[in-house]
Amino acid sequence: MDVSHLLDKLNDPQREAVCAPACHQLILAGAGSGKTRVLVHRIAWLIQVMGVPPHRIMAVTFTNKAAKEMRERLQQVLGDASMAAFRNLWVGTFHSIAHRLLKTHWQDAGLPQNFHILDSDDQLRLIKRVYQGLTIDEERWPPKQAQWFINEQKDEGLRAAHIGEGHDPFLVTMKAVYAGYEEACERGGMVDFAELLLRSHELWLQKPLLLKHYQERFSHILVDEFQDTNAVQYAWLRVLAGNAAHVTAVGDDDQSIYGWRGARIENIQHFTKHFLETQTTRLEQNYRSTKTILDAANAVIANNAARLGKHLWTEDTAGELIDLYAAFNEQDEARFVVERIENWVRGGNPRASAAILYRSNAQSRVLEEALIREGVPYRIYGGQRFYERLEIKNALAYLRLLQSRDNDAAFERVLNTPTRGIGSRTEETLRLAAREQNISLYQAALGLLQHNSLPGRAATALRGFLQLLASLEKDTQDMNLASLVGHVINASGLLEFHQNEKGERGQARVENLQELVNACGAFKTDDSDLSPLAQFLDNAALDAGDAQAEDYEDAVQLMTLHSAKGLEFPLVFLVGLEENLFPHKMSAGTPEGLEEERRLCYVGITRAMHKLVMCYAETRRLYGSEVFNSQSRFIREIPRELLQEVRLKASITRPVTSKLQQQKVGSDFGNFGLGQNVRHSIFGDGVITQFEGQGASARVQVNFGKQGSKWLVVQYAKLEAV
Repeated sequence: MDVSHLLDKLNDPQREAVCAPACHQLILAGAGSGKTRVLVHRIAWLIQVMGVPPHRIMAVTFTNKAAKEMRERLQQVLGDASMAAFRNLWVGTFHSIAHRLLKTHWQDAGLPQNFHILDSDDQLRLIKRVYQGLTIDEERWPPKQAQWFINEQKDEGLRAAHIGEGHDPFLVTMKAVYAGYEEACERGGMVDFAELLLRSHELWLQKPLLLKHYQERFSHILVDEFQDTNAVQYAWLRVLAGNAAHVTAVGDDDQSIYGWRGARIENIQHFTKHFLETQTTRLEQNYRSTKTILDAANAVIANNAARLGKHLWTEDTAGELIDLYAAFNEQDEARFVVERIENWVRGGNPRASAAILYRSNAQSRVLEEALIREGVPYRIYGGQRFYERLEIKNALAYLRLLQSRDNDAAFERVLNTPTRGIGSRTEETLRLAAREQNISLYQAALGLLQHNSLPGRAATALRGFLQLLASLEKDTQDMNLASLVGHVINASGLLEFHQNEKGERGQARVENLQELVNACGAFKTDDSDLSPLAQFLDNAALDAGDAQAEDYEDAVQLMTLHSAKGLEFPLVFLVGLEENLFPHKMSAGTPEGLEEERRLCYVGITRAMHKLVMCYAETRRLYGSEVFNSQSRFIREIPRELLQEVRLKASITRPVTSKLQQQKVGSDFGNFGLGQNVRHSIFGDGVITQFEGQGASARVQVNFGKQGSKWLVVQYAKLEAV
């Protein structure tokens, strides 16, 4: 068999990873080093060279987007002749694979066959219902806090019963909420995203014969972005692998930036201890960035301890130096960034090739305002996705009620949407009856109507809603998926409701509902026993939980550094590089937190392909207060020869000479002179050494002795002559 196509265009370390014998592998893949290519070619090598049956291979990714890309590239590599075998591969996210297991073995997992996946909003709504049953004060214990607590416990593999007894009021309250939430989920046949992993892990432990079946089935398990695995994912993987399967872990400890949401860097750091006789391969050749950018990234990350060790390099040229801009405040920083972007676009580059990265979401407001002022289109990457939009979630709730009337989250969402005269008092009566009798809201509604327990108007409105659900189910019996959804959107009143909204928002929502019908028309079902509607709803729920954002029109990209992981841009601005902002003051207090902040900086730097611009501000208004932070240590960790300080286009720049020391400069500079002694309220006494700019951009350079030289915008600095 000619397998040369599998090795073409691979460098030596990539080839070593692809052609490795059957063994555990740790592939340390640096930023831009071609890890997806290695993963895809390794799977193809296993099938075509080593003769591993496709059904014995599992490939795990962290996003649905990555899983889709892997499938597409596998199809290209394997070719049409291998497509029948390719269908037997298990390729998906941890959550989608866990969902597949639970759907197949729902009885063994203790779930109803048509269990429903709760998204984040539905989960929060259910927690609020639990609060009402326990009479918990939402102001003292915010429901989002309980949501975070429950998900964190599940990520650690803990049930409410596993949490020890104690006297800490917070822990006592959260444990009670967790227990009540578990009961509500069991009663309604609902699982959240964290539950998918925890429940499937418990399935392994509680059903040894089932575990043995899958251990014998999967001989090769490949996991992408291994540095992002949490406790329950790692435990799930170790149990499934057992003593026979060969595990390939692909990741980069230098890009582990999700500790705040449960990711454990020690999973990749300790991989060789838990999986013995592991072959380690380092992918260090970068195909994305210039040498200057990579040298800066290497210099920053070298300050972290306990690294597995890796040094990025490239055959590319050194490229341009990294620009460093010292702004007076955040407005000055935003003006500079927008000016540079406009120059970039005038040079023939698309707007989408430029990205502005920041540590905190709060930083985006000033940047957005500056972009709006100059008429520069922009998008916040990671914005609201299709299946998270209000009108779509309402439509999906009606569809879920066609599957199961006992779906409390869906029932509650559309009980009065569109409005049909069912008030809050009726809703509370329903909730109380459901809690007292331990039944669903739908069953409670039937009971209240049967026993005439509601006032006439409320009973009529509630009866009308139940009749609507019955007629929707009856009328759509023989419809295909697209026709079914179109009928539900119309007959439920949702389409008319949004058509009556004024302005662009209503029109956008109507178009989104129409697009939902289009999505159903294009949806491809599989060979499972589930109905097309059930498959579509499961797919929609999994897509809604994906952390990846949509593709956007040509516009400047704004995003947090966390959102930027996995992306690349020809031009990157790293803004807000100041102590207490980046590294963030909430993280810099511990060695572990500071190292994660440094990894985040490393990720930000390596997003840049050709040009990197770094900015910091002397002063910044954050959370309502004016703060004066020093330059970030991450800038200071970059060798000075890689940086060049840049300034706004100067109209006045004068050297300091004895002849000019007494010369006064125009009104833009407050009639200050070169060599003049001045005083600043924060930095103290200093000497003016240089002028530049004009109007709003007029700046002076002042040497403050121990504080160093600083460029200050005259109109904000409030300097006093001494």
